[in-house]
Amino acid sequence: MSPKIICLIIFILAYLSFVVLPKKRTILAASAAILLLITKTISIKEAFFSVNWNVLGIFVGTLVLADLFIESRVPAYLAELIVNKAKNTAWAILFICALTGFISAFVENVATVLIIAPIALALAKKLKINPTNMMIAIAISSNLQGTATLIGDPPSMLLAGFAKLNFLDFFFYKGKPSIFFAVQIGALASFVVLYFFFKNYKEKVKILQTEKVQSSVPTFFLLGLILSLALSSFFDKNFNFLAGLICIIFAIVGLFWEKFFNKGPILEGLRKLDWDTTIFLMAIFILVGSLSLVGLIEDISIFLSKIVGKNVFLGYSFLVFSAVFFSAFVDNVPFLAAMLPVAISLSEKLQVPPYLFLFGLLIGASLGGNITPIGASANIVGCGLLKKEGYLVKFKDFVKIGLPFTMVAVTSAYLFVWFIWKS
Repeated sequence: MSPKIICLIIFILAYLSFVVLPKKRTILAASAAILLLITKTISIKEAFFSVNWNVLGIFVGTLVLADLFIESRVPAYLAELIVNKAKNTAWAILFICALTGFISAFVENVATVLIIAPIALALAKKLKINPTNMMIAIAISSNLQGTATLIGDPPSMLLAGFAKLNFLDFFFYKGKPSIFFAVQIGALASFVVLYFFFKNYKEKVKILQTEKVQSSVPTFFLLGLILSLALSSFFDKNFNFLAGLICIIFAIVGLFWEKFFNKGPILEGLRKLDWDTTIFLMAIFILVGSLSLVGLIEDISIFLSKIVGKNVFLGYSFLVFSAVFFSAFVDNVPFLAAMLPVAISLSEKLQVPPYLFLFGLLIGASLGGNITPIGASANIVGCGLLKKEGYLVKFKDFVKIGLPFTMVAVTSAYLFVWFIWKS
């Protein structure tokens, strides 16, 4: 059996298993990667160099700082402050969603939901209302803005690693507005959708201010990391290693600060990190890398180019909205990882700038997860928190908010990227 066929079979079985057994995705991905090695479809050396260690460094480093940031209670304190300053409950909810979006631009989405959720639940109890819609709004807001910066969420890190984009490139690239501004256009449009769902909550409410800032040091660590990543773009223009190294250094400094000044256990902090997703990312890099190594990416792009012909807008639209559809049901990390090389190859065949397809693909894959309760990890966590409170989120109830929010945000951002990057 040829390496192409073996690789394709392993890849398809792995991705199908992610849908059927999402809780076992890490074990399944690692098993698939090992199977590629056992069958000698790829070598150990090829597997090692398929992994983007720079992206993994960014992911692990920011996880450490995000955890310290959460424990400092700064985000929760700000959320309570916003609720008490808002003119009514509708605006309090919208401001909470805005704060969620802001934090998720720099902190992983699941962590952001865990930061904000207690405030939303406290507000719902105070008003004696069902918190379901509020929690859904928080989850989808975190997913939206997590796309805006390099360190916001794994899909952004994947794109940066693949296309060699640095922190500043997410704001302006080659003299043009980049992903950050496309996401903000989508956010402004989707904000109107959220207002429609909450406009009837006109009661003015104050919640008891219970949160106290434990330390401002993690906030300065996070700000220092952002500034350092921005500066690193001048020294590591190809995004090879420096960003990941900076994140790891900040993480080590943060852990030592936690140990010696805050008396926190370093090993306990390390154990709490999302090692499951880290290993999953490594395995996905190997799986997708194998597709390129055996020539399947080229075959897929030729097939897609035959479908769209020479119509660039059709090709762009097909890529974005197929990403939206698949990401509503499939984890966007493996989907995006598989499609990034396809987008590059397809853009070459259509002779258009690759960033048109890459930016559109990121937006479609990241925001498509907002349609269903299983489309993104933040959605699953939000629904889990509601279940603990005795509220079971029905599929149709999530889609009722998630679908219009997603389509408005995606369409706005997709058109922005088209007009900016079509030539």
